[in-house]
Amino acid sequence: MPSRDLLLILLSVSLSGLAQACFKLGVSAAPTKAALGSGSIPGIVQTVVLNPAVLGGLAMYGIGTLIWLSVLSRADLSRAYPFVGLSFIITAVLGFWLFHENLGASRILGTGLVIAGVVLIGRG
Repeated sequence: MPSRDLLLILLSVSLSGLAQACFKLGVSAAPTKAALGSGSIPGIVQTVVLNPAVLGGLAMYGIGTLIWLSVLSRADLSRAYPFVGLSFIITAVLGFWLFHENLGASRILGTGLVIAGVVLIGRG
């Protein structure tokens, strides 16, 4: 796989992981939690859609998708798609650093297995 495609894949996957962190940040805000607990669909939609972190996450997903489409126009799907597994690693690390989520031994082992799988597929 050309290094340009690999870099674009990594950028797309990174944007996806960062988008997830933005979504978590957005729905963890007190006003958003209150809206989600209210049960009012219009209130939920308005609060979530107008949340800057959620909007930032959506923008990252959009940009990442455009990059991904560019990659798919040149790369084999069966070689490119396994790299999406790297988003699990990115979100686990961001969850640990930003939200103090548990990163226990089983999660670390699973993350290592994902990395090994991506490396094996990327080399093949």
